[in-house]
Amino acid sequence: MALRFGKYPADGVAASLLLAALSPPAALSAQQAPVASTEQSHSHAFAQYLQTVRVRAEREGVSKATLDRVIPTLTYLPRVVQLDRGQPETPGATAIPDFEPYRRKHVDDARINRGRSKYTELRPLLQRIENETGVPEEVMIAIYGHETNYGAVMGNFHAPDALASLAFEGRRRDLFEAELVAVLKMIDRGVPSYAITGSWAGALGRPQFLPSVYLRLARDGDGDGYADIWKSEVDAMTSIANYLMNAGWRRNEPWGFAVNVPASLDRNSIKSTMVPPRCARVFARHSRWMRISEWKQRGINVQNGVWPDDNMQAALIEPDGEGQTAYLLGSNYRAILDYNCSNFYALSVGLLADAVRN
Repeated sequence: MALRFGKYPADGVAASLLLAALSPPAALSAQQAPVASTEQSHSHAFAQYLQTVRVRAEREGVSKATLDRVIPTLTYLPRVVQLDRGQPETPGATAIPDFEPYRRKHVDDARINRGRSKYTELRPLLQRIENETGVPEEVMIAIYGHETNYGAVMGNFHAPDALASLAFEGRRRDLFEAELVAVLKMIDRGVPSYAITGSWAGALGRPQFLPSVYLRLARDGDGDGYADIWKSEVDAMTSIANYLMNAGWRRNEPWGFAVNVPASLDRNSIKSTMVPPRCARVFARHSRWMRISEWKQRGINVQNGVWPDDNMQAALIEPDGEGQTAYLLGSNYRAILDYNCSNFYALSVGLLADAVRN
């Protein structure tokens, strides 16, 4: 993530220092007054906004006692707004880079080796979850590795403050206000204070669930009555699997696999006419769905020599352009996209899972 923090121009610093040196204290106080007034106005507006959130949260079932305790403590965090504004934009006109440099960085030896160690450590647990949900053990591990480097990096922002700041800023108020209300519901239900610390955007725990996702899909995997996705790897892996199962994961079907595409392939004949309801740029890179038997007929060759069932439906993506490694993607790839709607993310999760298992 590229962080861009604004800096004062050199002449601005020089002018301020000169004014301080030449002006009497009264002039300096007059200069500072508008700044203090602006800060007070901003603080007042933030407090007023929180009262509208309070009304919504109470209407959605959060207790008055929780709101009385939490709302007055919420603090505006300018840094999370800076981080949000610093996210790279991806307008349609921007060229999409090749996948290979991303793959080398995110499916590297260090991440694979850590994943294999974690896979071995959690194997009995993972087998049980796979039997219950159909989500492969290695896919849970791969998402764990991508989201928080196997629990090493979970974020240190106070989620209610971060979400309140982002909602107040307003660019994506619908999203962040809903998540702020959701984290208030978590607090109201007794989730402890350590559990509401996460990323600057409010994602929580080892799986990096947004609060609304936690409320909907987090699961208790060890039977203690609490889905602790922060301290319990059992609960975290169970919750990841439950998320993917809810997103439509199909048991005993691969996410996808690497293929070679013949130069003779008529790409116009395989273009998709689907109009996706979201992530249009992501799905625009996929071909139309065809059976594996049809891809074979068009001269596609699987790189590892092992084909899935001929009736499996798959779409083609060529993330590094024509003549490079391509991938046939099954419906389970769409479940990974539901977790994070990025082809680079979903491909790297699938490839890391394969490397961890093998």
